[in-house]
Amino acid sequence: MARATTSTRPPGRPRSGVDATVFAATLNAVHELGYAHATVDRIAAAAGVAKTTIYRRWPSKGALITACLVDAFGPAPLTGASREEIMSTAIRWIAAKIGEPGIGAAFAGVFTDAVNDSALRQILSTQLQDPYRLALEEALDEPENRVLFFIDVVVGTLLHRMGMTGEPMVDADVDALVEMVLRALP
Repeated sequence: MARATTSTRPPGRPRSGVDATVFAATLNAVHELGYAHATVDRIAAAAGVAKTTIYRRWPSKGALITACLVDAFGPAPLTGASREEIMSTAIRWIAAKIGEPGIGAAFAGVFTDAVNDSALRQILSTQLQDPYRLALEEALDEPENRVLFFIDVVVGTLLHRMGMTGEPMVDADVDALVEMVLRALP
């Protein structure tokens, strides 16, 4: 009599790599189609997953984009021997990230959606901004309101440039932004 074998794999499709596949498809769709046209349907098709797979993980396109950005950014490289070096490194890092294909458009698009969506603002605040804000508060020994101001100035400036030109800020302008912010850092 043949012995029945049992699989240790749970039923259904394998889950490993689904998030990474969806995130890559998301950034690619935003880069190629623009934020507004990068629908969950199109992202799911490009990722080779069902739309329900996406909605089981993220309740909305905004939540998906936020998770995608958190993944794309990873931890902030808050390194340096001084507060000025830490801030300079952080500004150059976020400028480079916003310049990566799809990221600036995804960032700007989800912020625009959040203007009229309080639930999305909460997701952006807790999942995207707060971890970086808290890390900067600790690294710079600055209070929340000052760190939020720095974030507003830097990210707002970088996204404004991307929105106005369709291109990331050039290195010389990033250098000028670093100098401007460092002047405000006591």
